[in-house]
Amino acid sequence: MKALVLAAGVGQRLRPLTATIPKPLLEVGGRPLIHYPLLMLKRAGIRQIAINTHHLARAMESALGSGAGLGIEIVWAPEPVLLGTGGPLNALSGFLRDDAFVVANSDTILDLDLSDAIRFHRDRGALATLVIARPDNLEYYSRIEVDPQARVRRMRLLKSRAPRDYDDFPPEPPRDSRLESFMYCGAMIFEPQVLDLIPASPPWSLMTGLVGPMVRDGLPVFGYPHRGLMRTIDDLDAYHRVHAEFETAPPRLGYLNRVV
Repeated sequence: MKALVLAAGVGQRLRPLTATIPKPLLEVGGRPLIHYPLLMLKRAGIRQIAINTHHLARAMESALGSGAGLGIEIVWAPEPVLLGTGGPLNALSGFLRDDAFVVANSDTILDLDLSDAIRFHRDRGALATLVIARPDNLEYYSRIEVDPQARVRRMRLLKSRAPRDYDDFPPEPPRDSRLESFMYCGAMIFEPQVLDLIPASPPWSLMTGLVGPMVRDGLPVFGYPHRGLMRTIDDLDAYHRVHAEFETAPPRLGYLNRVV
């Protein structure tokens, strides 16, 4: 398997820190934030990893190089013009097409057993599997609505918080099943066939341009429930909270035991 780590964002809500440091290189627990998804992928046996870049791209490449220091092989995918969260799939379709692949955010720290999530995905014959969680502040996020068989039956993708407005896939909830709401927590698994479903040209969003339409059209999309640690760096307040937590009471993350 291969993977794509999304790292091209400008980190607007983390300014002024991100004026001179790309968000994925912000330090958490004595290491760049992006190390966490990279090492999580490596623990699952995924060592060929594409990383898209835009804001301060040279700093990213200088910090991580070929990936050899982490025991991985990095394929750099620079974006002079931002392609959206989905657009890298157009540019990397040849790299990703030979097997199932993972897409992960660079700003989320999980203690996820990704190997188990991949088994879950394959056992269900899924075309896509989203790693999902149930936070206390679920109302702050888009909602992934899952039936008792873990199939995603509806996605309510947040367009604005004030007033609250959603893009719904499908527009109305299904009547044949009880659904439970979760949030997407930064990692998903795709079969290569989804590359035949993507929009022809960027920019486009993974959720509204691919996953949402797949759910709307009844394709097999599943939700893998993650019940462990999840920390997402959404803004400056979140960064300072997570930074302080990792300084004073660092969580145990199995994939940090060895770097190479």
